[in-house]
Amino acid sequence: MNKQSLGDMIATLRKEHNMTQLQLAEKMNVTDKAVSKWERNLSCPDIDSLPRLAEIFDISVDELMQVKDRSKQETTPKSEKIINIALKAIPLAMGVAVTVSAFLENLDTYSALRMLGIAVACLGIDRLKDIKE
Repeated sequence: MNKQSLGDMIATLRKEHNMTQLQLAEKMNVTDKAVSKWERNLSCPDIDSLPRLAEIFDISVDELMQVKDRSKQETTPKSEKIINIALKAIPLAMGVAVTVSAFLENLDTYSALRMLGIAVACLGIDRLKDIKE
């Protein structure tokens, strides 16, 4: 199941189990209005009732809680974006610097190898990050 809000998750699971809001409410010892509010993300079930809710839907609490906050939908922090750009820009800059310096005959072999080593390390880190995702 894709990540969704807790209310969407409850509504989806309730419908998959062919239950009405009233039937779920009776099993949870709450009103059908409370279930309606959960499903519309106007309120959340009490934390103590989550195990019972998971039991009704025959899933674990962990599965039930696979939710995302709508205010934080798939946003990448600025720092992570900057790191991603740097991991791609540094190898390019190092490659250009080595090439230009070699043409100008201003670069010794060891400095060139160090610069290219940094570039390869950045590319490797960037690839490992992509593989982990």
